[in-house]
Amino acid sequence: MKLKRTILAGLLISSLTLTGCQYLGNQGKTLPKPDDSILEAFQVSIVEQGNDFGFQTYKMLANNQENMMISPVSIGMALDMTYNGAIGETQEAMAEALKIQGIELKTLNQNNQALLYMLSNADSKVTLDIANSLWLQKGFELNPDFSDRIEVHYLATLQSLNFSDPKSSVVINNWVAENTQGMIKEIVTPPIDPATVMFLINAVSFKGEWTSPFDKDQTSDQSFKIADDQMVSVPMMFQSGSFDYLKTADFQALRMPYGEKDRLAMYLFLPNADTNLEQFQMQLNQANWKNWLTLFETGEGSVMLPRFTMEYEKSLNQVLSDLGMGIAFEAGKADFSDLAAAESVGHELYISEVKHKTYIQVDEVGTEAAAATSVEIGLTSMPVNDFELKFDRPFFYAISDKETGAILFMGSVWDPSK
Repeated sequence: MKLKRTILAGLLISSLTLTGCQYLGNQGKTLPKPDDSILEAFQVSIVEQGNDFGFQTYKMLANNQENMMISPVSIGMALDMTYNGAIGETQEAMAEALKIQGIELKTLNQNNQALLYMLSNADSKVTLDIANSLWLQKGFELNPDFSDRIEVHYLATLQSLNFSDPKSSVVINNWVAENTQGMIKEIVTPPIDPATVMFLINAVSFKGEWTSPFDKDQTSDQSFKIADDQMVSVPMMFQSGSFDYLKTADFQALRMPYGEKDRLAMYLFLPNADTNLEQFQMQLNQANWKNWLTLFETGEGSVMLPRFTMEYEKSLNQVLSDLGMGIAFEAGKADFSDLAAAESVGHELYISEVKHKTYIQVDEVGTEAAAATSVEIGLTSMPVNDFELKFDRPFFYAISDKETGAILFMGSVWDPSK
């Protein structure tokens, strides 16, 4: 009996926001600048379609009242790489699921190339690294056109390994740890399945400091309401000052920027007390998101936000199948003929698993200079507040880039004490 070969797309994302170590500026990698023609042709609309895919994925995962976080950029980037090898019905199904129908492959790849560069240069005071890699079973040959596209547009590292050697998983996981600043140490669990011929891996690492940090001396233990009216005690950070703020009939929201350029920011959404996070999440889509961003107005107020750390891991096979690309996971039906050097081999390839891992830490830390400013605002200035926003019940958050429109992370906090 012939052994079916498999692709495994391993997806991972790491977010480390506001760590307790002294910040040393942008330590990210300098990516080569694409041709001006590629940058000038960049389309925000393609990124927005990726956001919409992210919202759909998020809503399908967010059903257990558990802390969670995904990265639309990470999932989309890794699947876009895989999409480069698909043809026929498999390609059509993936395009529908990823919301990229009607976009030429060259346009998609060049847009991702521009996005990688633009995000890596978003703010000199924020580290934002996006790295791609492709790991091959020794002896497996790629279609040269496919490998060229992955290397040129996704700046992917390509390496052959003997997957039967236990050291192979160590090599891959070391790459993961290096490209997530040590926050995610494993994406490949040894031993590697003998049928596996390839891993496509994307890693995103984010390290930013609040433009206006919290004063640690003002953090205090407060109650947080979790499910079924239960209360837990959590360290709650506090600051007051000027914020971009939004109030609707259903929720309040706050924009908290990172760095010095006002491009990267965390958006925090708190559903009203007479509703809940599950009801709010039903409203999440790109159209609403885009509209909400236009409605924020600057006001004076105070915010109390729990300090939290969270890890999340999920297989995305079922979600992606439900979104319409189930054929890509079916041995004997999936067609990745544009991926392998031999067309006959491409018919034997299918995706065996799409794994997503995330990590986030949120605390008070900012730069020393900004911290002094924060003390002045928080302790010296006593403005008349337009609002007082206390995140003392489940809430939604997203980290987004204003210039490209890309949503790097989105997640929910049901219990910050976990």
